[in-house]
Amino acid sequence: MIERIVVRGYRLLQDFEMEPSAGLNIVVGGNEAGKSTLLEAISLALTGRVDGRWAEEQLNPYWFNQQLVADYFTALTGGSSPEAPEILIELFLSQSNPDIHVLRGVYNSRATDAPGLRVHIKPSTDYAQEFTDYLNAPDRPDIIPVEYYEVEWQDFAGATIRRRPKGLGVSFIDSRTIRSTTGVDYHMREMLGDFVEAKERAAISVAHRSARHNISETALSEVNQRIATASTRLHEKDLALQMDQSSSASWEAGVVPHVGEIPFALAGQGPQAAIKVALAMNRSAGTTAYVLIEEPENHLSHTSLTSLIARIEALAGERQVFITTHSSYVLNRLGLDKLRLLHAGTPTTFSAITADTVRYFKRLSGFDTLRIVLADKLVLVEGPCDEMLFERAFRDKHGKAPIEAGIDVLSMAGVALARALELSAAVGRQVAGIRDNDGQPPSHWEEKVAAHLLPGKRELFIGEPADGKTLEPQLIHANGDAVLRALLPIADATKSTLDWMTGHKTDAALTLAESETSITFPDYLMKAIEFVE
Repeated sequence: MIERIVVRGYRLLQDFEMEPSAGLNIVVGGNEAGKSTLLEAISLALTGRVDGRWAEEQLNPYWFNQQLVADYFTALTGGSSPEAPEILIELFLSQSNPDIHVLRGVYNSRATDAPGLRVHIKPSTDYAQEFTDYLNAPDRPDIIPVEYYEVEWQDFAGATIRRRPKGLGVSFIDSRTIRSTTGVDYHMREMLGDFVEAKERAAISVAHRSARHNISETALSEVNQRIATASTRLHEKDLALQMDQSSSASWEAGVVPHVGEIPFALAGQGPQAAIKVALAMNRSAGTTAYVLIEEPENHLSHTSLTSLIARIEALAGERQVFITTHSSYVLNRLGLDKLRLLHAGTPTTFSAITADTVRYFKRLSGFDTLRIVLADKLVLVEGPCDEMLFERAFRDKHGKAPIEAGIDVLSMAGVALARALELSAAVGRQVAGIRDNDGQPPSHWEEKVAAHLLPGKRELFIGEPADGKTLEPQLIHANGDAVLRALLPIADATKSTLDWMTGHKTDAALTLAESETSITFPDYLMKAIEFVE
């Protein structure tokens, strides 16, 4: 397994280190957080390739962290002589695998005696003068001249690697960009090849060559007679068409998998992604030690995604799996304890989350936990009524919705507030929790979640019991019965305002939220707004 990942200067990962877990690793983060970059870096170090081609053939100036590049050229302009930007990717591997002991050494950034792989992209000494001339050119653009760089792919013993080492097989499935319109890609063929035994492969090859020979002798026979007649004027020997018998015309190149009755290349992107993931997970751990999956939820219905995630859970086995996702369902189902949050290229782990809370969210797999994980500022409310009225109160005060101010208001919809606060504490989020007092003093509820509260960071906001047990009587106390009754569509004159609001919670909240009349909101709601501001 990979015990440590080090990435320096590669795309969004400027100075990155992570210790992944042995089994599943679920990588989440906002846009431009570095999730895809992390999987690319792992694949590059394991294979020496990017998009199926050698890294040296694909080398791009924009592989280099652009902040480091900008700082480099700024320093040059200022008269300094800084070190040129480089890229370093290192995978520190477990010493328990006897197949990789040949990769062991101290040739790594930590000078640690361990097996591992490294990719180092740096200026080539062969082009030192050309690189200097480029930097001194008066019309030089501030772009790294990758033509003067080299890619070193080595193990920690310092030996150059020419092909992927034994026992370090990897499958990389990117469901965002699957496009099999021209056939089946290399990874798909490699996975399918696992199901064909050596003797079967030889028999198929012989049959395929015989079939090509028969085509040459039959279907092309008359064509070749006409060519022979006409070609005597062009060449002293007969010309003819024959089926290609070279290795490039192997049977593997002509075999196309089908999904039901449809060629794989013409199947929907959802089925393509699911099949690739399933094949990768079905491979033996010796053949595929690492599985990298980009956003498995793409192009899949909830039912199909459920089946796919169940397969990943069941077949993970001894493999190390890295999954990036924007799906709370994927995160909840596979386990919050497997979570690795990336923010601006920096990882955060969640080992502090209790096993009980992990099981809790697995059972509530539909809850949007990613909103807690990714929000900068968060307001947790008990239900949709609280959510609508908090947003109205915030808009009245600031002239815009909370989300426009970077504040996410999340309705718990029956989820225990303590569980959400535990996750929020693990992430370090600023959170305002709003709840009814239910006839108890605020201190009663604060004591129940005291372990997850932190003054100025995570606080509860609860109305005084004297003003009502729930939001509805609190609103009546703040505005007066007559004011609210005039705003609400209460047709039954015999029913009190409180009884009607309690029996029509959502209708009452929606009416007040959409009303153009000024409303006074309970003090605890306004204090929550001040807190998250």
